[in-house]
Amino acid sequence: MKELFSDVLANTQFSEGSGWKRYRLNAGETIVQKGQQGNTLFLLEEGVVRVLGGAELDGNRRISPGLCDLEAVAVFGDVCLYESRERTASVVSLTDVCLLEVRSDMLSIYLDDHPVQGYLFLKGLFQAMSNRLGLANDRIEHLLAWGIKAHDIDKYL
Repeated sequence: MKELFSDVLANTQFSEGSGWKRYRLNAGETIVQKGQQGNTLFLLEEGVVRVLGGAELDGNRRISPGLCDLEAVAVFGDVCLYESRERTASVVSLTDVCLLEVRSDMLSIYLDDHPVQGYLFLKGLFQAMSNRLGLANDRIEHLLAWGIKAHDIDKYL
């Protein structure tokens, strides 16, 4: 993904300030808050971030389990690529990070204007999202297996 982003960012039509911004954040800072409206996506250049979910227990207690950690060259916030949407998870920095925040409307226009780069970019993004979905499915299956065993439900299956 880094190479695909580099090609886009190197083009003068997609300049820093109008199409994207670079940020440096300290460890422990919130980058994205679940439920916020978003219209940008992020490329993590340096550092490690944690993606946090949110769940309610017993109707009055909330927890924020870590869903995964992302390292340099990871992309996140991609659900906002083509429209402003609610963020589906929170993201916090575990270390000092350097990241690019990319305006999705500007990226979309750029990719439309450069169809070959657009295809390659979307193909790379699809592969990254597909890999994350596979990991999520594995975790769900393991969690379900644990829950079935922990609550002795398997005797009813």
